[in-house]
Amino acid sequence: MAVYKEQKTGKWRVVYRYTDWTGQERQTQKRGFATKKDALAWEREQLSKTKGDLDMTFASFVQNYAEDTRKRIKENTWQTKEHIIRTKIIPYFGNRKMCDIKPKDIIAWQNEMMNSQTVDGKPYSPVYLKTLHNQLSAIFNHAVKFYGLSSNPAAKVGNMGKVKSREMEFWTQEEYKKFAEAVMDKPMSYYAFEMLYWCGIREGELLALTPSDFDFTKNTVSITKSYQRLAGKDVTTDPKTQKSNRVIKMPDFLADEMQDYLKQLYGIQKNERIFEVTKNYLHHEMTRGADKAGVKRIRIHDLRHSHISLLIEMGFSAVAIADRVGHESIDITYRYAHLFPSTQNEMANKLNDLRIGDGKDVG
Repeated sequence: MAVYKEQKTGKWRVVYRYTDWTGQERQTQKRGFATKKDALAWEREQLSKTKGDLDMTFASFVQNYAEDTRKRIKENTWQTKEHIIRTKIIPYFGNRKMCDIKPKDIIAWQNEMMNSQTVDGKPYSPVYLKTLHNQLSAIFNHAVKFYGLSSNPAAKVGNMGKVKSREMEFWTQEEYKKFAEAVMDKPMSYYAFEMLYWCGIREGELLALTPSDFDFTKNTVSITKSYQRLAGKDVTTDPKTQKSNRVIKMPDFLADEMQDYLKQLYGIQKNERIFEVTKNYLHHEMTRGADKAGVKRIRIHDLRHSHISLLIEMGFSAVAIADRVGHESIDITYRYAHLFPSTQNEMANKLNDLRIGDGKDVG
């Protein structure tokens, strides 16, 4: 290792060598330090980071955390995590050493977050507060599991906020038909919402669809990818979960509509997106159509809830519905349990008939 002053610039420079995880000798350097003290501090920090020494700062450990986890999750998921870390966590803990952060520091941070406001002057929602704490705790858990931190100070404090998902909203079939008629003046919007409502697919799955995904001999559509717009770039990833990879049977009328729509896309290639719009466009069209049709405005994702609600009303089982919409676990489908028709009376009547049929009525 070497720390020396460059004659031309009068600035300090650090050069140091280390052995990476493969056993290879590496060298890194940095110029431009105003003082030798600053150069030495940077050198110590890099050495701590290379060794996985928790004497490093929180900000440095986050770099390790990013390197360890980013490629293991979907890019849009990482973008969400990175935004939270950069804007809500690093400003508070960035310069603190990992080994020096105590539960009392977590409590102070929680208090600051609970007193913070959005750009609209509203306090953070309980769900958002819980999300912030979960991310901070995930970083410390990573340090405990892989870097030898003795304990997770965020876990000792416990969470803030609470899990309270926004209430599911639905459109009845009649409400959807009014909406669909209202957006029929824009064919792309109409066909996009037809796919969302009658197939129950997610926004990203819709926007990733290409002509090659349709099989009109079987009237099916294959869901194999998801589209996101991240940092100004089009990004196509795998669907949300493994179960999200599925083949959906379309009703005949929808298959006919999609065939008509694809014929309108003159010159489109088999692997080109058929809905070259953004999620913001869909949200704008949802508002426009709802206002025009005189129906309540729901989220785009609520069209998926509406599809599931329709299937429940038609009498399909939770297992069949989970398979169609790509729920990773049937437990997710059972969140709609309040919509499944009660069979208690039917069960009681059949048990009563069984008893009477055995000739053991004791009335």
